[in-house]
Amino acid sequence: MPTNTSESCKQVRGVDDHAGPQLARDWRGPGAPSADFFPFLAAEYTVPSAEFPDEAPASCTTQLHIGMKDVSEGTSNYDLSSALQYGVGTGSRQLLGFVKEHVKLFHDPPYLDWDCILTTGNTSAMDTVMRIFGRKGVTMVIENHTYPTCFETGLPLGYAFFPAKMDDDGLVPDELDRALSSWDEEARGMRRPSMLYTIPTGQNPSGATPSAERRRQVYAVARKHDLYILEDDPYYVFQFDSAPAAASPTTEQYAQSLLPSYLRLDTDGRVFRMDSFAKTVSPGARVGWVTAARPVVERVMRVHEVSTQHPSGLSQVALYRLLHDEWGHAGWARWMRHICAGYRRRRDVMVGACEASLPREVVGWKAPSAGFFAETLSAHEVEQAIYDAAIRHQVLVVPGSWFLVDQGRSGMDTVCFRMTFAAPATNAIPDAVKALGHAIREVFRLG
Repeated sequence: MPTNTSESCKQVRGVDDHAGPQLARDWRGPGAPSADFFPFLAAEYTVPSAEFPDEAPASCTTQLHIGMKDVSEGTSNYDLSSALQYGVGTGSRQLLGFVKEHVKLFHDPPYLDWDCILTTGNTSAMDTVMRIFGRKGVTMVIENHTYPTCFETGLPLGYAFFPAKMDDDGLVPDELDRALSSWDEEARGMRRPSMLYTIPTGQNPSGATPSAERRRQVYAVARKHDLYILEDDPYYVFQFDSAPAAASPTTEQYAQSLLPSYLRLDTDGRVFRMDSFAKTVSPGARVGWVTAARPVVERVMRVHEVSTQHPSGLSQVALYRLLHDEWGHAGWARWMRHICAGYRRRRDVMVGACEASLPREVVGWKAPSAGFFAETLSAHEVEQAIYDAAIRHQVLVVPGSWFLVDQGRSGMDTVCFRMTFAAPATNAIPDAVKALGHAIREVFRLG
């Protein structure tokens, strides 16, 4: 055993210029199992080739073979012998390196000290950042209707939540600025907010997507009042109305055609951006990533080391071999454009079905410009009746009160129901919306 403790530590812990602080690859000292006894000797995946036809990706496929000794045999720099072993809090340096290149291409944060870290998805990332910055009594600004996991995570940690006004373009910056400028802690019963949680693209549940100018205005309010922004953006590439000028755009042209993220606007290092492979590849992979200022990323890594540790090695190596070895950034961008077009078609079918089947005298709806969700509106006192009637007609819509921090106990101006067009088969959407129309007519006795 070495007698020089500091020298011993240097052998185990190092700093990788590409992936940040992490443990060295040699795990014999810490007590990892031998790769000789891993029962997964190889993995085969059938995937669309890099040049798949847009109309039928499954018609042009290739095989990904992932073996135990691909690194030593020189066929890849990531194989099962390392993917199945204990990993590090940053995630694998291979996949993390690809993700950093993606962030540079699509967001290009305008400050130097940014970094990325792999996560087990945005829900886990949200829990982690709330634990890092949270203390009893912290107040977070949220959109009036928002993803309930946010407040379901924060309330047990002692967070208070301030629902900010929204319109069809998302958060209303003037209203938020006015509320923060006149904040009275005693009157409101909560401290001045220090954080802002937002879903800026295809907002869940409303489907709202702020314009580039609206995003700049919200960021300016955050700077003025020193709010740290949690940007939860799994639907970023599903911007249905964004189209590159070129018929066959490069990856850079495609990235530039999208609305700017808050990360792209961030000159202060005040944005904690959460991304995920859940919507662009597979939610079951349980892999995402965070981009933030390097000191924050380092704190996330320390939390990972005593909690999730890292995403599944099988998922990481499969994603890396698909995205890096087979598709590259151009192929992944092409895949994202392909699935965006598919969801756009489903959006259009749902909107057409709403126009054909829902009673306009009591219901309105919004055609989302991004994301997976559309929203219908009705009188708030009949929310439960509509929900129950819809189930009787064998269709499920999610009540808007579920997305309110107090479940609507303080009263609601209107009621909204979230409808998703993502999972249902395209040909099933019209019948589902028609069934919802029957349920609404039943509740309102429209005949």
